[in-house]
Amino acid sequence: MSSTMTTTGPTLRPKRGPHLVLMALYALFILASGSRAVVQIATQFEVAPLAYLLSAVAAVTYVVGWFAIRRAAHGRPRLAEVMLWVELAGVIVIGTLSLVKKDWFPDSSVWSDYGGGYGWVPAALPIVALLWLHRTHEQASPDQDRGTTA
Repeated sequence: MSSTMTTTGPTLRPKRGPHLVLMALYALFILASGSRAVVQIATQFEVAPLAYLLSAVAAVTYVVGWFAIRRAAHGRPRLAEVMLWVELAGVIVIGTLSLVKKDWFPDSSVWSDYGGGYGWVPAALPIVALLWLHRTHEQASPDQDRGTTA
């Protein structure tokens, strides 16, 4: 057994690794986008409803992303494979729309301008996570996530 693994019941769980940094960043963005959306929806929804609802969607995406990375770190990468691509597509689509259809975005969302209001971390985060996922699971058996053995 590796020194970086600990047992908690029938499965092995990593004690450390890059996934913990990713999970911390996702937790930060859950708080940032979620609190932003709640405050803006509650206090000024009529100003930019689309932008504020998209910030709420981003917060939900980050919640699912957090769980997906946690699952991937434990050998179940399928949800992360899907969610990280969905997240990246959201950043690209919303980022592009915010530049092309400025009248749709009288105020910014988390993903407006590709996350420029957050130092472009929203654009970089799914890319970094996808690279981590690829690196971590490139040597895993293709049947591992399906529960079958080779």
